[in-house]
Amino acid sequence: MTAPATIVVHTGHAFVLVDYRTGRAELHASMPAEHSDPVVDLARRPRSWGTEENSAVLSPLPACGLMWRLLCVPAIAVTAVVLHTGPRRFRMRRLVALARLGRALPPAPVRHVRAAVAAVHATSAFLPGRWACLEQSVAAAFLLALAGRRAEWCHGVASDPVRLHAWIVDPDGRPVGEGPDINAFTPVLTPDGPAGPTQDTEPETTP
Repeated sequence: MTAPATIVVHTGHAFVLVDYRTGRAELHASMPAEHSDPVVDLARRPRSWGTEENSAVLSPLPACGLMWRLLCVPAIAVTAVVLHTGPRRFRMRRLVALARLGRALPPAPVRHVRAAVAAVHATSAFLPGRWACLEQSVAAAFLLALAGRRAEWCHGVASDPVRLHAWIVDPDGRPVGEGPDINAFTPVLTPDGPAGPTQDTEPETTP
């Protein structure tokens, strides 16, 4: 399935138009005129008026083996090439295509997902430049594709205030390597295309 160029996200109070070619998000008070884009309803959350607090501490990740660290090098290298090669305005489109590359492969076991995310987080900490959630999650998804497995990559939106985030979930839908604030985000785009709202998602924790 081809990823849609744009998706409209209904927050319950406004509409966010996310352009997956450029990465640009536009806030609209009403439904964008003459749109034919998929519409995703955001999971309803009470308004906090900017007073809600979340822990910034991420869930601990397990140590990753040597194989994952070695595979992580080409995965990050390819992600960097995709990020910086071609017109800047289409970076998002290129990264989304890379994140969805392994969608036809068998699902990755939980231990592989944890190891891949841990390897990318550990390695990208030493890289120059910006390696935030989008770059890290795409690199982890491609790393799993190199291992012959499908990654459940998610790109989502939260409101109050409106913000974007990208992350990886395990086969049971639990976010990996994320803090409690991940509960504020509703997946909008996955490897299979537009996603619907998910309720009561709990971050993955290490026993």
